[in-house]
Amino acid sequence: MALETLTVKGMSCGHCVSSVEGSVGELSGVESVKVALDKGQVEVSYNENELNLGKIKEVIEDQGYDVV
Repeated sequence: MALETLTVKGMSCGHCVSSVEGSVGELSGVESVKVALDKGQVEVSYNENELNLGKIKEVIEDQGYDVV
């Protein structure tokens, strides 16, 4: 399992948290996803044999947020 902490810009409310956690959590290979709204961070634990970090970033960006 890989554990990554991504900095994400544009998240500001509970809906943002639900949107990101829900969309990333649906990906095959994701074990857990937690948004720290106050820090603007998303922590993702995933199986790197099933999923790559680029796909996780793409899904977050598709929700309208910027991964920096």
